[in-house]
Amino acid sequence: MSKHEEALSLFNEAFSCSQAVFAAFAPEMGLDRETALKAAGAFGGGMGRMGETCGAVTGAFMLIGLKYGQTKAGDGNAKDRTYQLVREFVERFKERNRSIVCRELLGVHIGTPEGSQAFKEKGLKNAVCVKVVRDAAEIIGEILRK
Repeated sequence: MSKHEEALSLFNEAFSCSQAVFAAFAPEMGLDRETALKAAGAFGGGMGRMGETCGAVTGAFMLIGLKYGQTKAGDGNAKDRTYQLVREFVERFKERNRSIVCRELLGVHIGTPEGSQAFKEKGLKNAVCVKVVRDAAEIIGEILRK
């Protein structure tokens, strides 16, 4: 199973976009699945259902940090590399999806009762979220293989 298929499988098990993307890749970087699911758990729904940065995107950002992030004070090269890869990810994600903001991607704010209802009624989980999870997993997979 490819990593984007694994991410979709996790998403279909009712894990959030962030959990699905992060946990699909984290084990190959030494982080167990349970810890990965817990670490990414607060980022779903655009960060705690606030409709902000898409969970699939934040999951990818965490993976970039896990692989390339700064671990020593003053390591400007690692910090610069991490930020450059985040910008690359965002550019590529926006080419496919026009935005990284959850409420813009969905067209509703799922943190409100009306938005949550519209999310369900319009089938946005399957219409939008499945695509952004797949896109994020494909893009981050390519970035992590660099």
